Amino acid sequence: MVSSKHSTELRRLALSVLQPGFVGTEAPDWVLREIGDGLASVVLFSRNIVSLDQVALLTAQLRAENPELIIAIDEEAGDVTRIESATGSTRPGNLALGTVDDTELTESVASDLGRQLRAVGVSLDYAPSADVNSNPDNPIIGVRSFGADPKVVSRHTAAWIRGLQSGGVAACAKHFPGHGDVAVDSHHGLPVYGADRDEIAAKALPPFRAALDAGVRAVMSGHLLVPAYDPDLPATLSPRILGDLLRDELGFDGLIVTDAIEMGAVADRFGIEGATVRAVAAGADAVCVGGENAEESMVGRLAGALEDAVADGSLTRERLEQAAARVREFATWSAGLAHADGGGTTGGDIGFAAARRAIRLTGAVTAALPLAAAPHVVEFAPTANLAIGRETPWGVAAPLSERLPGTTAVRVRRQELQPATLRACALEPAAGRPLVVVVRDVSRHTWMADALADVIAARPDAIVVEMGLPGTGLSGAVQIFTHGATAASGVAAAEVLTGAR
Repeated sequence: MVSSKHSTELRRLALSVLQPGFVGTEAPDWVLREIGDGLASVVLFSRNIVSLDQVALLTAQLRAENPELIIAIDEEAGDVTRIESATGSTRPGNLALGTVDDTELTESVASDLGRQLRAVGVSLDYAPSADVNSNPDNPIIGVRSFGADPKVVSRHTAAWIRGLQSGGVAACAKHFPGHGDVAVDSHHGLPVYGADRDEIAAKALPPFRAALDAGVRAVMSGHLLVPAYDPDLPATLSPRILGDLLRDELGFDGLIVTDAIEMGAVADRFGIEGATVRAVAAGADAVCVGGENAEESMVGRLAGALEDAVADGSLTRERLEQAAARVREFATWSAGLAHADGGGTTGGDIGFAAARRAIRLTGAVTAALPLAAAPHVVEFAPTANLAIGRETPWGVAAPLSERLPGTTAVRVRRQELQPATLRACALEPAAGRPLVVVVRDVSRHTWMADALADVIAARPDAIVVEMGLPGTGLSGAVQIFTHGATAASGVAAAEVLTGAR
């Protein structure tokens, strides 16, 4: 029979390795109770955020229960934004920064973000993405990567980490051992990275080595199968990848955090509870959960699963205690970092300046720009992956309308395209006016590429703004490449169109 003391201690250990989300802009009573019972971390999502002042009140409420509580957020400061999900990010994402390729700029942008997050009480940011986007058909990384060149990604990963942590927030390099060369979204299925060890060492691992050299204190595992290291288990659940590769070969001794444990790549096969137990047994120290399952019952289920696993021997108490100790060590370190003087203030123009520098133009630009009259704007909208908030605005029409009164706009989705759609919504409203066509990852979406080709055939003078991966160019067309769909990138494109730059 287990004593109540031992049972209480075991539950505290189990709670300490969970990083759950919750619903609401104030802390629910159950979250405060669980913090009192040993929960050491929580994660904020866009549903928890209305304003910076409100977030600061929320984090203060949470930390009243535990001053060293780890408060995490998934804020990449690009297309994936939580702190600015309602307005779009005022900082460009990784691809834009990698395109500029100025590590001082990258460090400055990340430092600005770090100071903003620290000011509202965040201590851990699930960023940067250290993935090398070597597969242009990758449905989940894309512009979240600094690029397709491991050297570029490595130097900007290091710069981003230095900047964020100088601003007072711990960085977390993701998605180990590299999610860039896959063609499946791990939210829905299990991606396979089929390279051999030499190729992995040359292409995927350099940014993570650079992250460790830069002093990153957390690494997030990726839900992908890497047969060269483990043909059976995804990286998050693999002792060979988390233990042999990350701990032993690369020498990382910080906090290993899982990607969201409810994602299909692991939960579909093992269940959320089974994936949680296997992840901790494999070497993960903290389990992220609650992006989609943010109920009190989920925390109870996962803590109970860890307790049961210790009881039946599928998880050793020693491993659970080791994970809990790393969480405590990280919490103490990050609390000290949050009280350090990062210097400077936030809210400057660094994000917009960076977005402007990332703009690239092709075609007969001088003849087409600036626009001679208020244009009609057609925005082709793909379905966003689950990492990108559906509520987050993007595009060029809104900032262009502010600068050119009389601008009209329409947004077209795949399911809305009919044979007469383009003429009715794109060509006829643009008769006698400039036409601007905005696309996002057009090379990845056949329907969008076909629609764009039809528009260009009818209006060769149309100006194309690509807000995703550049892909292949359009012969003869004037194109503006923003390398991301943030609010800052939309403003930068609008400035080019109106001649403000």
